[in-house]
Amino acid sequence: MKIAISTIMLLKRTGLYEKTSQIGHTGQTGIRKGRQFHMCTAASYHTKCHYFGRNLDLEYSYHEQVAVTPRNYPLPFRHLGTIEKHPAIIGMAFVVEGFPLYYDAMNEKGLGMAGLNFPYNCDFREPADGKDNVASFELILWVLSKCSTVDEARKLLSRANITNDQFSEKLPPNPLHWMVSDGEKSIVVEQTKSGLRIYDDPVGVMTNNPTFGMQMNRLADYRNLTADQGSCTFAPGLDLSAYSRGMGGMGLPGDLSSASRFVKVAFTKMNSVSDDSESASISQFFHILGSVEQQRGACRLGKDTYELTIYSSCCNLDKGIYYYTTYENSQISAVDMHREDLDGDTVTAYDLVKGQQIRWQN
Repeated sequence: MKIAISTIMLLKRTGLYEKTSQIGHTGQTGIRKGRQFHMCTAASYHTKCHYFGRNLDLEYSYHEQVAVTPRNYPLPFRHLGTIEKHPAIIGMAFVVEGFPLYYDAMNEKGLGMAGLNFPYNCDFREPADGKDNVASFELILWVLSKCSTVDEARKLLSRANITNDQFSEKLPPNPLHWMVSDGEKSIVVEQTKSGLRIYDDPVGVMTNNPTFGMQMNRLADYRNLTADQGSCTFAPGLDLSAYSRGMGGMGLPGDLSSASRFVKVAFTKMNSVSDDSESASISQFFHILGSVEQQRGACRLGKDTYELTIYSSCCNLDKGIYYYTTYENSQISAVDMHREDLDGDTVTAYDLVKGQQIRWQN
């Protein structure tokens, strides 16, 4: 379902704020009292085109939508004025009072960005003199409205102070860190008590805690993993024969913790092979994310409450196409930003296609 949204509050629904403040999520809006260990994964992938996306892992789903923000939609920022004209943007968002709070998005220039949960380590601050003060819920829009490449984003973010401004009383800031990718490289942006730090991301993936530097250091624990069968190095003169395929990957983590998912998705992504067709590329990308997806029942949070992968996304950064699947619908759905009026001033939002779509063959 396609919904047009102006800057006037057209999407405010009865009880929407209350529902959101109760359930929380790993995007840009409210959380429960106390920080929650919601878990997500982001990744990039390159064939002929360049792809970027994420899993949103959470115990609840609500009104996520694929939102297209056209070039002439005014973007008001709390401390940085209003940007009247900017590149068009598409991504997954919670649209509140006509304003798209993006979880992950890309602009028409080919730059993608996603915010993932980062509790306890995250440190948003009061506005500071001499800095570009930007609220956490504005950060994706700020970067994608001003930058075309990772290098431009790095330069812009080097002046940033991510503030603790809340979107509204019922939508306080959520602890986040961000991954930014273009066709060539990726960075990770984290603001902790030691300040804002921008990391190069040579593996092109990100999860949650611990900090990104610690995640990368931990990869060294798995430096002997291989996608090949591997050889016996147990002891000189001892011949231990492989009894199964895949034994070169023995020791690769399989649990759902953020540190283990980082290792698993990095290994899967860095060893991924597909041809360069669009169909094969997006299929492979969803398989990469699928290596760390969460199934209902495997991560119990309380009585009858489980974390699961609410949706998985794949952005073609070159073509401006946003692909996604949901927990209930494994068929890939897509929204092409270039089929919209990108010179307009109204946000267009699409409800997610949920419910399994089965192609009968007899």
